[in-house]
Amino acid sequence: MPDVNVLTDSVLSEQLRSGSHEAYSEIYARYFGLLFIAACKKVSDREDARDLVHETFTNLWDKRKNLNPEMGIASYLYASLRNRIINWFAHQQVSSKYVTSFRLFYESGICETDHKIREKQLATLIEKEIDALPPRMKEVFLLSRRAHLSHREIATQLDISEQTVKTQIKHTLRILRARLGLMLFILMLTKI
Repeated sequence: MPDVNVLTDSVLSEQLRSGSHEAYSEIYARYFGLLFIAACKKVSDREDARDLVHETFTNLWDKRKNLNPEMGIASYLYASLRNRIINWFAHQQVSSKYVTSFRLFYESGICETDHKIREKQLATLIEKEIDALPPRMKEVFLLSRRAHLSHREIATQLDISEQTVKTQIKHTLRILRARLGLMLFILMLTKI
């Protein structure tokens, strides 16, 4: 097999479709920096930009069998990154609206007698959702949020990489937001 460093993008794309890890690594090496720079121009936070690029490459691997070698790998990667950035901005706007809504509600000073009951209900819901997480994800999350360990300390304790810890916590928060978002909305509506 020839050295992947000298192969064209279309040949690498064909090899990637066949599941070649070497081709994937070469594509990653060629395009990560360029995609990261493009993402940084659109997203102010470098960590968010890095995450978006990593998600783009994860998506590339997941959809490798559907690649069209004639389309060009660069075009595919830039289009995929652009779509991720658009979705990221949309999510930021939704998050901002929730925060603003919650802040306004909090500042209104409305305090009802069943506040403690709702707080317990919410705590129970959160605990239930945390218990429903996969065991490793739950362990990483609890070490981070309850034991207040850093990503490095968790990685050392569990003998995994810091990136794995970060990814696990990010996925856990995404799952909890999705599962608890509707329940929080319903609880807030019943208070009004």
